[in-house]
Amino acid sequence: MQQQSNINHIKSISQLVRLLRVPAPLHPLIALVDYNNVSIELFPKGQKVSLDFYKVSFKPTFTGQIKYGQGYYDFEEGGLAFLKPKQIVFPPEDIESYEGIALYFHSDFIRNYPLGSTINQYGFFSYDVSEALFLSAKEKEIITILFATIANELDNNIDSFSQDVLVSQIELLLNYSNRFYNRQFITRKAINHDIITSLDELLNRYFEEENSLKNGLPSVKYISTELKLSQRYLSDMLSSLTGLNTQQYIQNAIIEKAKEKLSNTNLSVSEIAYKLGFEHSQSFSKLFKTKTNVSPLEFRHSFN
Repeated sequence: MQQQSNINHIKSISQLVRLLRVPAPLHPLIALVDYNNVSIELFPKGQKVSLDFYKVSFKPTFTGQIKYGQGYYDFEEGGLAFLKPKQIVFPPEDIESYEGIALYFHSDFIRNYPLGSTINQYGFFSYDVSEALFLSAKEKEIITILFATIANELDNNIDSFSQDVLVSQIELLLNYSNRFYNRQFITRKAINHDIITSLDELLNRYFEEENSLKNGLPSVKYISTELKLSQRYLSDMLSSLTGLNTQQYIQNAIIEKAKEKLSNTNLSVSEIAYKLGFEHSQSFSKLFKTKTNVSPLEFRHSFN
């Protein structure tokens, strides 16, 4: 296992199972590991790990925390977490509390299937682990069955249908995860509405303090960083609750601020565009008309 910049870089699933001292999988590009049967002491404590393949962690119950990046994910209620290749993870500091099952599969395993092209559409692979999926009791039952089905298929001897079956099972797992995440956005409305309130306050403060004069238009990266959320989670959450992704939500806020200035000030269209962070007034006018079906001047004249 290579070590670079204090990161253990694991290139293959075969390399991982050797490290964990579990039996080699029948297929070198996919493995299911029950961490109840693995000594996490095999990982150097505090040593960061980078995987060259996908990981889906299922923890029916959990009593501790796992550190990913600068944050922790509390699995106390159990749930699912997803990692895409090259993400950096930390083994748990409390080795006694680590438990659960992990499915590992390499990009090459799904490359010649439609899933190889569509897997990027499953946004949760780009979420921070602190934004993991909390499962209800019924959902846990479904995920438990799916993992058991995958485990059963992996225990069979490989034949010409094995990869087709496993890829379809992975896709089914991901589709159920999509459904459950959508449910989570809805059932955790109170928390998510607090996020939206914070987002509105952040955007309003950005324009009131005229940060746009120095930094330009507020970016999705800036907003997600300030809210301490991954870009993809924020966008998916907003889409579920408002029908708008983060970029569209920001644009709507810009238009509302522009309407305010057009109706309550004598600033020219160019001055308003500049104050909002546009480099060119034409870009502002184009966006305004796209969103409102009228030009900035037509909107201003409607108040006369």
